[in-house]
Amino acid sequence: MHARDHGHPTRLRAAATSFLVLLSFLGSGGALHAQPKSVDGAGPSIYTCTDARGRTLTADRPIAECSDREQRELNPSGSIRRKVEPTYTARELQEREDRAREAAVQAARITDERRRERALLVRYPNATTHDRERSEALAQVDAVTQAARKRIAELAEDRKKVDEEMEFYKQDPSKAPGSVRRKLEDNTQSVAVQNRFIAEQEDEKKRVNARFDEERIRLKALWSPQNGGTNR
Repeated sequence: MHARDHGHPTRLRAAATSFLVLLSFLGSGGALHAQPKSVDGAGPSIYTCTDARGRTLTADRPIAECSDREQRELNPSGSIRRKVEPTYTARELQEREDRAREAAVQAARITDERRRERALLVRYPNATTHDRERSEALAQVDAVTQAARKRIAELAEDRKKVDEEMEFYKQDPSKAPGSVRRKLEDNTQSVAVQNRFIAEQEDEKKRVNARFDEERIRLKALWSPQNGGTNR
């Protein structure tokens, strides 16, 4: 009979060990395939924030302690993937809307103020121009007042004529003709109207001066050299 050669026991153990190592190597991926590199936007996110106590917190999901403040979601590489806005209650949302509305109103007010300042500076590039316009505005008021005073002087002359007619009825003015009494009444009312008109013009002069005084305060700052003014 021919004996079956099963091989030497030592060679069999070595072969078995090599086979097991190969299986382990292939199961783990071995060196036959390169490991894939992580790319931004792929892989798990990292959330980070600074809480109310100033601590920097990190987690693999949005952080409850920072629900009232902004959080950053990071890529595995550490770059920012996105910013997570705070979670607001209905009241907080309303307050935010109110603040945003107020800020918009304030911004519009400032913009309008700047526009009016530019228009003012264009109209009055220097102090001489502003003084000249103030004088012209006051002169117009004075001209109207002068016309009213002239009218009062005319009414005074008319009153003399009426008084002369009334001289005949000074003992009993009720006996004076109706036309004469109407002239006297009309004259008195007209003088009163002109006096009120003169008083209104005096008030107008005060308003004109107040307006130009207020403008002058604002213009001084606009004329200043640091603001590119041309105050001469």
